[in-house]
Amino acid sequence: MTTSDDWRTTGVRVIPGDQLDANTAQTPGMNRAAAINFARVGAEKLWAGTVHIHAGAKTGAHHHGELESVIYVVKGKARMRWGERLEFTAEAGPGDFIYVPPYVPHQEINASDDETLECVLVRSGGEAVVVNLDIAPVEAPTAVAWVDSIHKAP
Repeated sequence: MTTSDDWRTTGVRVIPGDQLDANTAQTPGMNRAAAINFARVGAEKLWAGTVHIHAGAKTGAHHHGELESVIYVVKGKARMRWGERLEFTAEAGPGDFIYVPPYVPHQEINASDDETLECVLVRSGGEAVVVNLDIAPVEAPTAVAWVDSIHKAP
């Protein structure tokens, strides 16, 4: 049984934005920093942090194993490429969410030449999993519109 004293050390945790941990798995072209993970707070079922991609930069192709990822765009314009040869693309801006399923090869691109892309990242596991890939991307990816049973194609 948990006593009120236990809640002091095992309850809510606040991680100040200026105290994120850059000692986490990285992909060339971006800077990840962990806020919530197993090592910092004991999280077993999620990882959360930030990612910054410099103006005009793009990451290397990678995936996150069996983990699901959600990216929330805070500032800038994200261009995502995904697929076996990064043959698909879509863009997202401030306020947009991006979902990346398990094992999907993908690449994040800052679509702006003069503004840093700033995002919040959440994954479905307590440890960072990053598998960097050596993929020869197609030259002209196919743009994919957000279409589902609620949002119809234009």
